[in-house]
Amino acid sequence: MAKVSWKNEPDDHDYPAASDYLALLLKPDEVTRVLGTLGEAPIVTQKAKDILRAAQLALLPPDDVHVASDLGKVKNNQPLSPILLLRGRFGSAIPLQIADGYHRVCASYHVDENTDIPCRVADLD
Repeated sequence: MAKVSWKNEPDDHDYPAASDYLALLLKPDEVTRVLGTLGEAPIVTQKAKDILRAAQLALLPPDDVHVASDLGKVKNNQPLSPILLLRGRFGSAIPLQIADGYHRVCASYHVDENTDIPCRVADLD
């Protein structure tokens, strides 16, 4: 399998997708503020395995339709879009939230759990 390559910036459609997800967790004004913060946050890298652990999410199987699609992009040397994260709170019951990119994280993990994933991270407060 090829190495995962990444775009320099998240795709424009990633922000509305993040908004749809965050609208289930936050009030509308908080969603707007978090999306603004995400849009201005610098790109940082985190390992696929650490993102899944911090988010307390299960690794989706490679035959999941969206993970398989992203693995196909990797195989065809198409870059993936960086992911959008909302920082969790250590010592609380609030894990990291993958606002957009869960399937890309899982696909990257299947290629190599130590894949460095570019992401933008926002804080809730």
